[in-house]
Amino acid sequence: MVEVLLGLGSNIDRERNIRAGLKALAGEFGRLRVSRVFESVAVGFDGDNFYNLVVAIHTALPVGQLALRLRGIEDANGRLRAGPKFSARTLDIDILIYGDLTGTVDGVKLPRAEIEKNAFVLQPLAELAPDWVHPLTGKSFAQMWAEYDKTKQKLWPVAFDWP
Repeated sequence: MVEVLLGLGSNIDRERNIRAGLKALAGEFGRLRVSRVFESVAVGFDGDNFYNLVVAIHTALPVGQLALRLRGIEDANGRLRAGPKFSARTLDIDILIYGDLTGTVDGVKLPRAEIEKNAFVLQPLAELAPDWVHPLTGKSFAQMWAEYDKTKQKLWPVAFDWP
Protein backbone atom coordinates (compact mmCIF):
# COMPACT_ATOMS: atom_id res chain seq x y z
CA MET A 1 0.00 0.00 0.00
CA VAL A 2 1.17 3.48 -0.85
CA GLU A 3 -0.08 6.79 0.49
CA VAL A 4 -1.36 9.06 -2.26
CA LEU A 5 -2.27 12.72 -2.00
CA LEU A 6 -5.16 13.88 -4.16
CA GLY A 7 -6.41 17.35 -4.99
CA LEU A 8 -10.19 17.79 -5.19
CA GLY A 9 -11.97 20.78 -6.63
CA SER A 10 -15.43 21.90 -7.75
CA ASN A 11 -17.09 25.11 -8.83
CA ILE A 12 -20.50 23.70 -9.80
CA ASP A 13 -22.78 22.88 -6.86
CA ARG A 14 -19.54 22.84 -4.89
CA GLU A 15 -20.59 21.51 -1.51
CA ARG A 16 -22.70 18.68 -2.93
CA ASN A 17 -20.02 17.58 -5.40
CA ILE A 18 -17.15 17.75 -2.91
CA ARG A 19 -19.21 15.69 -0.44
CA ALA A 20 -20.09 13.17 -3.16
CA GLY A 21 -16.43 12.92 -4.16
CA LEU A 22 -15.33 12.35 -0.57
CA LYS A 23 -18.04 9.74 -0.04
CA ALA A 24 -16.98 7.90 -3.21
CA LEU A 25 -13.30 8.03 -2.21
CA ALA A 26 -14.09 6.72 1.28
CA GLY A 27 -16.19 3.93 -0.22
CA GLU A 28 -13.35 2.99 -2.55
CA PHE A 29 -10.29 3.47 -0.33
CA GLY A 30 -11.53 3.45 3.26
CA ARG A 31 -10.48 6.01 5.84
CA LEU A 32 -9.47 9.37 4.41
CA ARG A 33 -7.29 12.12 5.82
CA VAL A 34 -8.79 15.40 4.68
CA SER A 35 -7.50 18.99 4.74
CA ARG A 36 -9.67 22.00 5.36
CA VAL A 37 -11.70 23.18 2.38
CA PHE A 38 -10.62 26.43 0.77
CA GLU A 39 -12.48 28.73 -1.57
CA SER A 40 -10.60 30.46 -4.37
CA VAL A 41 -11.29 32.32 -7.56
CA ALA A 42 -11.14 30.37 -10.81
CA VAL A 43 -7.63 30.22 -12.29
CA GLY A 44 -7.15 30.28 -16.05
CA PHE A 45 -10.72 31.34 -16.91
CA ASP A 46 -13.56 33.56 -15.72
CA GLY A 47 -15.95 31.46 -13.67
CA ASP A 48 -17.51 30.84 -10.31
CA ASN A 49 -15.25 30.34 -7.30
CA PHE A 50 -13.92 26.87 -6.53
CA TYR A 51 -13.84 24.78 -3.38
CA ASN A 52 -10.53 22.91 -3.10
CA LEU A 53 -8.98 20.49 -0.63
CA VAL A 54 -6.39 17.74 -0.40
CA VAL A 55 -7.16 14.15 0.56
CA ALA A 56 -4.78 11.37 1.57
CA ILE A 57 -5.67 7.78 0.66
CA HIS A 58 -3.88 4.44 0.80
CA THR A 59 -4.05 2.16 -2.21
CA ALA A 60 -2.41 -0.83 -3.83
CA LEU A 61 -3.61 0.27 -7.26
CA PRO A 62 -0.90 1.22 -9.75
CA VAL A 63 -0.94 4.83 -10.94
CA GLY A 64 -2.79 4.13 -14.21
CA GLN A 65 -5.54 2.10 -12.55
CA LEU A 66 -5.92 4.71 -9.82
CA ALA A 67 -6.23 7.45 -12.44
CA LEU A 68 -8.97 5.47 -14.20
CA ARG A 69 -10.81 4.90 -10.92
CA LEU A 70 -10.65 8.62 -10.09
CA ARG A 71 -11.86 9.50 -13.58
CA GLY A 72 -14.84 7.17 -12.99
CA ILE A 73 -15.69 9.03 -9.78
CA GLU A 74 -15.51 12.35 -11.63
CA ASP A 75 -17.72 11.01 -14.43
CA ALA A 76 -20.24 9.59 -11.96
CA ASN A 77 -20.52 13.11 -10.55
CA GLY A 78 -21.35 14.77 -13.85
CA ARG A 79 -17.87 15.74 -15.05
CA LEU A 80 -17.99 16.85 -18.68
CA ARG A 81 -14.78 16.61 -20.70
CA ALA A 82 -15.81 18.18 -24.01
CA GLY A 83 -15.01 21.78 -23.08
CA PRO A 84 -11.72 23.62 -22.74
CA LYS A 85 -9.11 22.50 -20.20
CA PHE A 86 -9.72 25.51 -17.97
CA SER A 87 -13.46 25.51 -17.42
CA ALA A 88 -16.17 24.99 -14.81
CA ARG A 89 -16.42 21.49 -13.40
CA THR A 90 -18.58 19.48 -11.08
CA LEU A 91 -15.67 17.49 -9.68
CA ASP A 92 -11.95 17.38 -10.41
CA ILE A 93 -9.70 14.82 -8.72
CA ASP A 94 -5.97 15.01 -9.43
CA ILE A 95 -3.16 12.75 -8.25
CA LEU A 96 -0.72 15.19 -6.65
CA ILE A 97 1.75 12.78 -5.06
CA TYR A 98 1.96 9.00 -5.40
CA GLY A 99 4.46 7.86 -2.79
CA ASP A 100 7.86 9.06 -3.96
CA LEU A 101 7.33 8.43 -7.68
CA THR A 102 8.56 11.03 -10.15
CA GLY A 103 8.28 11.39 -13.90
CA THR A 104 5.46 10.27 -16.17
CA VAL A 105 3.94 7.02 -14.91
CA ASP A 106 1.07 5.46 -16.88
CA GLY A 107 0.48 8.83 -18.52
CA VAL A 108 0.32 10.72 -15.21
CA LYS A 109 3.02 13.34 -14.50
CA LEU A 110 4.28 13.02 -10.91
CA PRO A 111 4.44 15.02 -8.80
CA ARG A 112 1.74 17.28 -10.21
CA ALA A 113 3.14 20.66 -11.28
CA GLU A 114 0.24 22.58 -9.69
CA ILE A 115 1.75 21.90 -6.27
CA GLU A 116 4.34 24.60 -6.87
CA LYS A 117 2.04 26.96 -8.80
CA ASN A 118 -1.33 27.16 -7.05
CA ALA A 119 -2.12 28.27 -3.53
CA PHE A 120 -5.35 26.24 -3.59
CA VAL A 121 -3.21 23.09 -3.89
CA LEU A 122 -0.18 24.02 -1.80
CA GLN A 123 -1.88 25.44 1.30
CA PRO A 124 -4.15 22.44 1.97
CA LEU A 125 -1.25 20.13 1.09
CA ALA A 126 1.01 21.92 3.58
CA GLU A 127 -1.67 21.62 6.26
CA LEU A 128 -2.41 17.94 5.65
CA ALA A 129 1.16 16.75 5.09
CA PRO A 130 3.48 19.52 6.34
CA ASP A 131 6.53 17.31 6.80
CA TRP A 132 6.27 15.46 3.48
CA VAL A 133 9.12 16.36 1.19
CA HIS A 134 8.41 17.23 -2.43
CA PRO A 135 10.36 14.59 -4.36
CA LEU A 136 11.80 17.13 -6.83
CA THR A 137 12.37 20.29 -4.79
CA GLY A 138 13.60 18.50 -1.66
CA LYS A 139 11.55 20.93 0.44
CA SER A 140 8.75 20.06 2.83
CA PHE A 141 5.29 21.19 1.86
CA ALA A 142 5.25 23.43 4.95
CA GLN A 143 8.48 25.09 3.79
CA MET A 144 7.14 25.48 0.26
CA TRP A 145 3.99 27.15 1.60
CA ALA A 146 6.03 29.44 3.87
CA GLU A 147 8.06 30.56 0.83
CA TYR A 148 5.07 30.87 -1.52
CA ASP A 149 4.17 34.37 -2.75
CA LYS A 150 0.73 34.62 -1.17
CA THR A 151 -0.11 37.76 -3.14
CA LYS A 152 -0.38 35.67 -6.34
CA GLN A 153 -3.66 33.94 -5.49
CA LYS A 154 -6.28 34.61 -2.87
CA LEU A 155 -8.00 31.80 -1.01
CA TRP A 156 -9.80 31.46 2.26
CA PRO A 157 -11.04 28.55 4.40
CA VAL A 158 -14.74 27.74 4.41
CA ALA A 159 -16.86 26.00 7.00
CA PHE A 160 -17.18 22.44 5.78
CA ASP A 161 -17.65 19.47 8.08
CA TRP A 162 -16.70 15.99 6.96
CA PRO A 163 -17.05 12.96 9.22
